[in-house]
Amino acid sequence: MNVKPYLLFGFFSALIALIPVTQVMAADLLPPQQAIEGASSKLQQKMQDKTFIKDFAKVAHFVNEAILPHTDFDRISSLVLGKHWRTATPEERNHFKQEFQTLLVRTYSRAFVEFKDWSIRYLPIEMEGDATKVIVKTEVLQPGLQPVAVNYRMFLSNGDWKAYDIMIEGVSLVTNYRTTFSNEIQTKGSLTAVIDSLAKRNTEALAAKNS
Repeated sequence: MNVKPYLLFGFFSALIALIPVTQVMAADLLPPQQAIEGASSKLQQKMQDKTFIKDFAKVAHFVNEAILPHTDFDRISSLVLGKHWRTATPEERNHFKQEFQTLLVRTYSRAFVEFKDWSIRYLPIEMEGDATKVIVKTEVLQPGLQPVAVNYRMFLSNGDWKAYDIMIEGVSLVTNYRTTFSNEIQTKGSLTAVIDSLAKRNTEALAAKNS
């Protein structure tokens, strides 16, 4: 699957703020930004547990539980599949969402274990009081490297702000994956074949990590 690793890592780095908020206090953040910061303290604590990060299955489970309240995987999945989502059966939609979520969680869990010393800078955003959609602008910082621009789209759902796309240096995760899966569907001949292939890769990758 031709998806740049930095795009995947950037997606979740921005999404749940694995690293501490050093530029602002949580009280200074707007509600969409607070949704990102909310899981950071939990993940920060877990990162310090060396025994925990050695058990990839536990890491993946914890990461999934942490990001689920702040992510709309239904919307992400529908945007990623685009026209193919509209013609998919309910079973295909559900199966794709499950496997795609597993892919993203698995990728981020690897980054959770391997990457250190990152921080997030929240940039000012303008929001009306009744806004239901917003683009939250941040920069991912690492010592000795240039900041990476990470903007992510969020919407208000039943009182909770949820992410449904991330743009890393202007590159959209949704658009990137839409192109990838569209090409795979054309090559393999059906959405079902692509889902089966994705499920197989997920199973093999998780088995390798846990062996």
